[in-house]
Amino acid sequence: MKENIVLIGMPGVGKSTIGVILAKILGYKFIDTDLLIQESEKRLLKDIIASEGVDGFIDIENKVNSRIKAERSVIATGGSVVYGKEAMAHLAKIGTIVYLKLDYRKLRYRLGNIRNRGVVIRQGQRLSDLYNERTALYEKYADIIIDENGCGIEKTVNKIVDAISEINAINK
Repeated sequence: MKENIVLIGMPGVGKSTIGVILAKILGYKFIDTDLLIQESEKRLLKDIIASEGVDGFIDIENKVNSRIKAERSVIATGGSVVYGKEAMAHLAKIGTIVYLKLDYRKLRYRLGNIRNRGVVIRQGQRLSDLYNERTALYEKYADIIIDENGCGIEKTVNKIVDAISEINAINK
């Protein structure tokens, strides 16, 4: 059994918020990879993106996520983690990958101004393009897909707990 839970999904789906609550319920540690990146670079995400560009940021994110050492942890990743092949291979090895899925319209409403959030989006790319591009990658890497539509935080957390319990029962 893999002893970590890795949350992936678009910015604004609630990976960090849900991750903290999930960690409390399971008695796990909580790791936010965006904070690990900021700590290792001594800069905010948006400042890294501004100075290094999208590709430079993705390289940094890939390196940081490829080196995560964790036991019994919920790991909330940045939305662009799926662009790093090495990072995703490492995360898949150490954890069960859970994709938090939300419809585009709900996501757009939640996000507001994405530039202030440090979202990795290329010049001229629309949020809808980014959503479509990443959805395929999230689905490719996911062990579990959690549909968050119509769910509050508590219901989403319960869905994750149930899905993880099912996987663990099968793998025993």
